[in-house]
Amino acid sequence: MRIEIQRLYVSPGHNFFGRRALPAGEHPTQEIQNICCRAGYGIEGDRFYGFRPDYQGQITFFAWETYEAVGREFGVANLSPGAFRRNVLIAGADLNGLIGRRFTVGGVEFEGTDEARPCQWMNHAVAPGAEEWLKGRGGLRARILTDGVLTLGSAELVVLEKSAQPNRTARFVGKRAVELGLKRGV
Repeated sequence: MRIEIQRLYVSPGHNFFGRRALPAGEHPTQEIQNICCRAGYGIEGDRFYGFRPDYQGQITFFAWETYEAVGREFGVANLSPGAFRRNVLIAGADLNGLIGRRFTVGGVEFEGTDEARPCQWMNHAVAPGAEEWLKGRGGLRARILTDGVLTLGSAELVVLEKSAQPNRTARFVGKRAVELGLKRGV
């Protein structure tokens, strides 16, 4: 299926991750034209690059359609697509349908691990109530399985197969988890 890579981001440091009782950090989210994906490590130049072996969030995807909808829902006219701190904003893909699946985007192979669940910081970065509204729409966390480069523009998304260990990698609950045959709360 054809998708559109709308925006690509990296950030050299953490603004929210591990800062529950602290104020947000001040590391900028940098919009770039392409990202270099490294199998098992993450995205070169990003805060999670080499974070730990087998990390489930080596790359994050966010639906462009959700970005547009949240801006309308909360009346935020100048909302930056970078406010969500996801790496890849794409149009035309069912991200929740990629949980527990291997897939390629632009020839780079990934394994969808779980939803990039929204946290309390979304209420500050977007608008009050955004965390709750984004539940089930927070994006996709994935492992990078092959080296490659993602570039802005049209790309092919190919779903390869279910992950070898979908119950271990998926942390998705509710109706969609049942449809995918996943255990709850894994």
